[in-house]
Amino acid sequence: MRAMVMAAGAGTRLRPLTFSVPKPMVPVANRPVLEYTIENLRRHGITELVLNLHSHPQLIKNHFQNGERWGVRIHYSPEPKLLGTAGGVKKAASFLRGETFIVMSGDGLTDIDLTQLIKFHRRHKSVGTIALKPIDTRFEYGVTLTNAQGRITRFIEKPKWSDVFSNRVNTGIYVFEPSILSEIPSGKVYDFGQTLWPKLLKKRSRIFGQVIDTYWCDVGNLSEYRRAQKDVLDGKVHLPFPGRLIRPRIWVDEGTVIDRTVKLESPCLIGKNCRIGPGSRVGSYTVIGNDARIGRNTTLRNCILWNNVRVDNRVRLENCVIGHGARVTENISVYEGAVINISA
Repeated sequence: MRAMVMAAGAGTRLRPLTFSVPKPMVPVANRPVLEYTIENLRRHGITELVLNLHSHPQLIKNHFQNGERWGVRIHYSPEPKLLGTAGGVKKAASFLRGETFIVMSGDGLTDIDLTQLIKFHRRHKSVGTIALKPIDTRFEYGVTLTNAQGRITRFIEKPKWSDVFSNRVNTGIYVFEPSILSEIPSGKVYDFGQTLWPKLLKKRSRIFGQVIDTYWCDVGNLSEYRRAQKDVLDGKVHLPFPGRLIRPRIWVDEGTVIDRTVKLESPCLIGKNCRIGPGSRVGSYTVIGNDARIGRNTTLRNCILWNNVRVDNRVRLENCVIGHGARVTENISVYEGAVINISA
């Protein structure tokens, strides 16, 4: 079986973090979120992948190359002009033709059981199956209604309270039969949620939705991005992440030197080759990326620091996301801020 991973999104809702990094390369627990998607596909025996690319395509190519490091083979489908979710799949039709295939988002964090989703799809002789996730917040996503057998009966895009009949949202994880490719026009902007799925429903095609009870988070805006980091540290998503457990819920990766006077509060994760100076404090739900330099008497609370960040002496950071290579200079406090690739 083959899969297409949607990796072309510009990540406008994550700006300024995505001005210099494509959304699928945004780190969660010190690894690009796209890595978790690729590893989950491999765990379920899906090793032939195509990624569509648009924003900062070379960064993704340089990192993943041919996929050998992850035990998969990766092909790339450039999209100089975005074609929409379904349009991007149509562009890669020559790769996907011939058998059942998977479509997944490259910026969704999930430990979904793809094997069970595929079994559900085949058992119902479906031409298209959506993984549905019950969530508490309904306004960010469209909801999907199904009958008792799981057959889709209605879609409601971004409903108002008066429209809410279900809290089962479309995760953007699909199983398709290759016949679906003939339903998508070539060379046009075409979307799954707004166009293709409603078209299939109107035609009374056999489309189904399976409700999943595994973890899923769309890392699409800053609040959801923060939630994903917290959920990983809390063990809500069953995915491997780097670091050695030195104390309960405190992980430190290789090559890192922490002064003995530093206070570490659980849960937290510190990456490779970091240096943390005397008298500093790493508060709970803080993630520090690789090659960071943290000065003396500095406090980090509920922060996400990407790679190569420098935080000087007597700095206080709370609820901040600090982008790759940024520097925060001495005697500064930053609250509820996102700083990327600049000196503060």
